[in-house]
Amino acid sequence: MDHQEILLSLVKTKMPFGKYAGRKLCDLPVSYLEWFNRKGFPEGKLGMQLRTIHEIKINGLEYLLVPLKNGN
Repeated sequence: MDHQEILLSLVKTKMPFGKYAGRKLCDLPVSYLEWFNRKGFPEGKLGMQLRTIHEIKINGLEYLLVPLKNGN
């Protein structure tokens, strides 16, 4: 999976479980991502996606996702 595919997956994939089940990963609140950061991210692809969106949000890089959200 290349970088663009990873970013695209963040705007398309929905959280499969928990308090925010059904919400797109890019729309998860930072507080929820911080909780995972403290408790441990899930294994596999979902964990990688959550770690990535966490890094994007805490570093103020959400603007990278705007064109993908808008379908460009």
